[in-house]
Amino acid sequence: MEKIVFTNGCFDIVHAGHIDLLTRARGFGTRLIVGINSDASVRMMKGADRPFVGQDDRKALLIGLRVVDEVIIFDELTPEKLIEEIRPNVLVKGGDWKIDEIIGADFVRATGGEVFSLPLKDGFSSTALIEKIRGLENISAMQSLTAKTSTESSLNEHISVLQTILRTQTGEIEACAKLILETFESGRKVFLCGNGGSAADAQHIAAEFVGRYEAERVALPAIALTTDTSALTAITNDYDFDRVFSRQIEALAQAGDCLIAISTSGNSSNVISALMTARLKGCKVVGMTGATGKKLAGLCDACIAVPSERTARIQEAHITIAHIWCEFVDAHYSESLG
Repeated sequence: MEKIVFTNGCFDIVHAGHIDLLTRARGFGTRLIVGINSDASVRMMKGADRPFVGQDDRKALLIGLRVVDEVIIFDELTPEKLIEEIRPNVLVKGGDWKIDEIIGADFVRATGGEVFSLPLKDGFSSTALIEKIRGLENISAMQSLTAKTSTESSLNEHISVLQTILRTQTGEIEACAKLILETFESGRKVFLCGNGGSAADAQHIAAEFVGRYEAERVALPAIALTTDTSALTAITNDYDFDRVFSRQIEALAQAGDCLIAISTSGNSSNVISALMTARLKGCKVVGMTGATGKKLAGLCDACIAVPSERTARIQEAHITIAHIWCEFVDAHYSESLG
């Protein structure tokens, strides 16, 4: 009897760690299907300079491995639709993904399947390889920055980040804006969450929607999950900090709502927990992260990954992008009123 195993990823730079994971995954069944992100979805998750290897070449490389039986390219950020179509008996991801962070895990278990998070082979990392390749480039960039005053360096870096976004991510900004607008148009709510500066951004953006941005329009239902001190302290005290946002989503969200999940690193466990709970509730998820935020990006319906690793530059870009979303919303409702 055929037993289908499924795993997924970008597989941009295939290394021994990937092959080890695929080999162990194949051992759980009789057929291994690998889903790979299309070039477009890789760019959305990892930036305009990725992937290094095109989708057709990545597919050819993987299908050439003895342990891989089929490779399917998907355009979405997550493989959720693909998993529901394939209905695998076993779902496998690498150990950097907890079971409750794996897209499709609930579906596979609900249909009688198994889900595994397998430890990764030590010493192998695509990120480490890329950092090594880019080492000289980064050193050169830092030398260039230190040659200027602090003020000039910061402003030039800020401008450079926004110019890169302008050149490469206008489509992603508009895709996120469309999801937010569709949520409001269907009479549903937008929730927002984040930590530290991202918490402040969550409150800022929610206020723009509930009050107004620039144009006079109807009040729109947006809730920052960072503002209720009684809820925040009670949930943290009675449960743990990882559930501080997800518990609120569990209580307040309904199918058709939208969560804007903000994390400059893309690894904030409480934000990811809220994101996964939102998905279970049938909500859409818009992500805002930085250059290293592939985990968060890979769990969203649409996402902006700011091409910087500096928290300050990422947060500056986040609020600029959020203001653009507000302009989309204002323009739509102004036209409706007109």
